[in-house]
Amino acid sequence: MEPLESRISKAIWESTSKDWLDIIDSDVVIVGAGPSGLTAASYLARSGLKTTVIERRLSFGGGIGGGGMQLHKIVVDGRALKVLEDFKVRYSYLEKYDLYVLDSAELMAKLASGAIDSGAKLIHGLTVEDLIVREDPFRVEGVVVQWSSVILAGLHVDPLFIHSRAVVDATGHDAEVLRILERKNPSLGIKVPGERSAYSELSELSVVERTGKVVEGLYVTGMAVAALNQLHRMGPIFSGMLLSGRRVAEEIIRDLS
Repeated sequence: MEPLESRISKAIWESTSKDWLDIIDSDVVIVGAGPSGLTAASYLARSGLKTTVIERRLSFGGGIGGGGMQLHKIVVDGRALKVLEDFKVRYSYLEKYDLYVLDSAELMAKLASGAIDSGAKLIHGLTVEDLIVREDPFRVEGVVVQWSSVILAGLHVDPLFIHSRAVVDATGHDAEVLRILERKNPSLGIKVPGERSAYSELSELSVVERTGKVVEGLYVTGMAVAALNQLHRMGPIFSGMLLSGRRVAEEIIRDLS
């Protein structure tokens, strides 16, 4: 038998190559493994769409993990209970506040495991540096990707491509994919002004309402919706994030069916 070191490397290379040959042609690429991105991934994958989630960090959960000022509890309102139940997330009701409280770590873990168990593929340490586009009419047809470590090292290395039928910007406050669209395709007239100051009650509603298609092939969910539409931020309440993820999945499923 070959040395263990050889078998380790060959097993990893062979399995990774097999995965990549599959995800290079995806139905949906979700950029960002935060609350809305993971929620969307699960519902999309459950519907039978080949779904790939790209996360530039070596972790998942986005803003969930920090809770409120690093306290390990977060809240949702009653609108999000169906999503929590779909992911088997435990919660308790505080009647005097009319809010449901849950552990941030549990939400992170169960959203991720729910997405993976539904069939979505989650790739860490990968950054989207550009989009694949087509002209006349304009549409987005995938992403241009590079390892985050290469970018952090400041190396010049050409990226590779993932083709898809739909791309979702779930990158949160920074709206990284939308900013690429704004910067590199100015003729579209897309502007990303950034979010406004906190107004939790209004933002929880407006983020969900504005979730959806930006241009053909490109959708927005979560706090990237706030950045695009200059909506208010809401803090460590995650109803809007979960419902935005479910809503964008429902829209994509309709569009791609």
